[in-house]
Amino acid sequence: MAQKDDDLAPLPRRGRPRDPERSRRIMEAARNHFYVHGLERASVDAIAAEAGVSKMTIYSNFGSKEGLFEAMVRDRTDRVMGGSAGAEALDPMQPRKALLSVGEQFLALTREEHTLGKFRSLYGAANAQPEACRAFYRQGPERLTGELAAYLRRAHDAGTLKVKNPRLAADLFLAMFLGTGHIRGLLMLEVPDAREDKALLREAVRVFLAGYEVAG
Repeated sequence: MAQKDDDLAPLPRRGRPRDPERSRRIMEAARNHFYVHGLERASVDAIAAEAGVSKMTIYSNFGSKEGLFEAMVRDRTDRVMGGSAGAEALDPMQPRKALLSVGEQFLALTREEHTLGKFRSLYGAANAQPEACRAFYRQGPERLTGELAAYLRRAHDAGTLKVKNPRLAADLFLAMFLGTGHIRGLLMLEVPDAREDKALLREAVRVFLAGYEVAG
């Protein structure tokens, strides 16, 4: 059976392009196309054209369309945890400040229409697109929970938090932002305004610290 152009790729050399501006253009174009077409129907040719790069540039840096999809999801996860430095950039001596930062970025991410659209499309096509679902989960929720758990473990070792199960605690913290406001977004109803989100952020951090903070 003949292969499509998008299936023909050289041996992968994983990693982002060294040029930050070119990387930003590729990520933006990838977000747009995966949002509209999903993983299966998105075209590497179209993504490359929108980003102003060659298809070979995408393949040489990301290996495949699936690799680009994972990199796109990972790029969003990195922003939640403070950039490429991840959990290491968060101060274990200041858990409240760290959690406010992570919670604010995670809440902003879950309110983005791109993110909501990706949730909708994957939920609706889980049977037909299992690889896309696995990639999204691996580089999104699973990776983010792992990064936050690593920070909570450091805070536990520093004596500012008492966390017996860091991964469970990380999962509980992030889950506090996926309530009715998130459901409203998925259903394309009116989402909470900035005031409501700020109140949710503060309450989530307060409740979390009430359970895990070491009394001074």
